[in-house]
Amino acid sequence: MSNRALAHNRPVLVGLRVVIAIGLAIDAFVHVQLAANYQIAYPGGMGGGTLFWLQAAAAVLAALYVLLRGSRLSYLVAAVVALSAFAAVVVSTYVQLPAIGPIPAMYEPIWFFEKALSAVAEGVAGVLAVVGMILGGRRTPEA
Repeated sequence: MSNRALAHNRPVLVGLRVVIAIGLAIDAFVHVQLAANYQIAYPGGMGGGTLFWLQAAAAVLAALYVLLRGSRLSYLVAAVVALSAFAAVVVSTYVQLPAIGPIPAMYEPIWFFEKALSAVAEGVAGVLAVVGMILGGRRTPEA
């Protein structure tokens, strides 16, 4: 994309970055709020709560990265974090998967407000991150 086109898209890309970061922040907030309840069944090990804490940390880091950097790589990271979380919540709602190695079975065939809020925020952030990559975030400088 030319410099002129990037300059024209700059306000759009800044707005996009803010909305993506907000979506990832909502994702992180919900996961932090729910983590303790999902860890109860695994008090000394790798439980759902541990996975929720890891997801929250990844979402915060991705939100900061895309907000501060705005590169194609930052949009890619945001998309991977958001869309993987979206896929996980949808799959854990509709598919009864067994525990896989240290990852516990997370099947929960119901929707409640926090779960739906997180899914919507993850989906929106993920799709917008893909849009940001297409519209042309700053290229990472080559060495």
